[in-house]
Amino acid sequence: MSTPSEELSGNNQKVYKVMKELALMSEEKMGTAERITQASKLPKNMVLNALQDLQNKGWVRRKVREKAAGYYLLR
Repeated sequence: MSTPSEELSGNNQKVYKVMKELALMSEEKMGTAERITQASKLPKNMVLNALQDLQNKGWVRRKVREKAAGYYLLR
């Protein structure tokens, strides 16, 4: 399996790294885009774009909830 640094670029890599540091590794330990934005110090639109891209690549799952959607890593 490839590592994020080989397969991901720029903001995607930074968002992935922040999610790993925050231990957002399961549905029980999801983080909001807001929390990931604060931890990554990237603009929110860049974080949302990276999360969308990571979802499309199969690295992140998004779970719709009542208030804010939650995100967690799949690998």
